[in-house]
Amino acid sequence: MPVPTVTTSDTEPKAYPSVSVIVPIYNGEADLPELVERLLKQQYPADRVEYLLVDNGSRDRTPDLLQAAASQNVNLRVLTYSTIQSSYAARNAGIAAAIGDILAFTDADCQPEPNWLAALVQPFSNHSVGLVAGEIKALPSQNWLERYADRQGTLSQHNTLNHSLLPYGQTANLAVRAEILGTVGLFRPHLTTGGDADLCWRIQQATDWQLVHAADAVVYHRHRDTLKGLRSQWYRYGCSNRYLHDLHGVELMRSLTAKETRYRLLRWGLKELPQATAKLLTGRGTPLELAITPLDLWCTRARSQGQAEAELPDSARTVTHLGELIECES
Repeated sequence: MPVPTVTTSDTEPKAYPSVSVIVPIYNGEADLPELVERLLKQQYPADRVEYLLVDNGSRDRTPDLLQAAASQNVNLRVLTYSTIQSSYAARNAGIAAAIGDILAFTDADCQPEPNWLAALVQPFSNHSVGLVAGEIKALPSQNWLERYADRQGTLSQHNTLNHSLLPYGQTANLAVRAEILGTVGLFRPHLTTGGDADLCWRIQQATDWQLVHAADAVVYHRHRDTLKGLRSQWYRYGCSNRYLHDLHGVELMRSLTAKETRYRLLRWGLKELPQATAKLLTGRGTPLELAITPLDLWCTRARSQGQAEAELPDSARTVTHLGELIECES
């Protein structure tokens, strides 16, 4: 069943529920100034929102920058959690300290639009809605690898909202009713990837709460701009696939055989590359089109390796619950 999509034109908010925005941060000094500026420019009543910035054991200037930002705005609360190095464990620490009826999540390297929070929270006026996934868009591409990722829709919620098992929203832009987590528990703190899918699926499997897509709730995210970064991203996708297979029975991705890889490269060299070159020389193509197939194969191989090499730790099967102690310092 398609996930319902709502826009701000559908219904105007009649009330503003209290919201806790939770952001896990690890070595985020390069992104923090822009993040804080974007959060403080949110078009949401200041007395109805708190921003919980959770330092997950950073080793750069992040702690100093966080304290400086918090000292200038009462809506910013800085938390420190380093017992487990995991963005999901850090989010749990934020959840434990949150006072909002709605919990909104984004990441340190995201840049929310000014109306992001209002648009993300608006669908909760429907009392059957328990989860809202916003939209993730790419920041303007600076190099050919970023343009490749943009072309492939790497960051889009489209694929996650149309997952074959159940839809889910990525934690770069996701909100949930706080009361739900008392029933199903929080994130699995020892997971390193795939925790957003796991939480959304547990909620939908154990409750009647609905998930909707808020198309106007936009955050911007930058693509990977190096081959190393691109490989790491797709390797993590493979790890996530393995973990979600072990936890939820998600079908594993079939790896390309050596014969299939050779065929793809031969087809690229004999057909696709000459066609792309001709288009480029006549002004109808771009240099990126010359490299699409090799990049596709690079990403597929990285994902296959992640899926093959990942092993779900026994500790990652644990779901943290609100009543359990989370060591967190304000």
